[in-house]
Amino acid sequence: MNSSATVTILGKEYQVSCPAEQQAELYQSAKMLNDNMEKIRSNGKVVGVDRIAVIAALNMAHELLALQQQLTTQQQPTNKQLSILSDKIGLFLQENHQLEL
Repeated sequence: MNSSATVTILGKEYQVSCPAEQQAELYQSAKMLNDNMEKIRSNGKVVGVDRIAVIAALNMAHELLALQQQLTTQQQPTNKQLSILSDKIGLFLQENHQLEL
């Protein structure tokens, strides 16, 4: 069941509807966003909350894509090893089946 949670970003409070069991993640996300936006604002190169929010969203999306690509790169050797093992098991089962006949 959704409940209301209050998060603060750049000193402004927002009411957010969120399942009770996901509120901890919501607060962590809001803190991450707030920290990112505070950092951008403190650099002084970007003016306006809207622009700061867009730059923060782009930074976070870039980090997410980089992590997804890193995960995919790490999974490729594992998937290849699993494929090789699967092929070996298939051959072993095929040979044993032929021996039983």
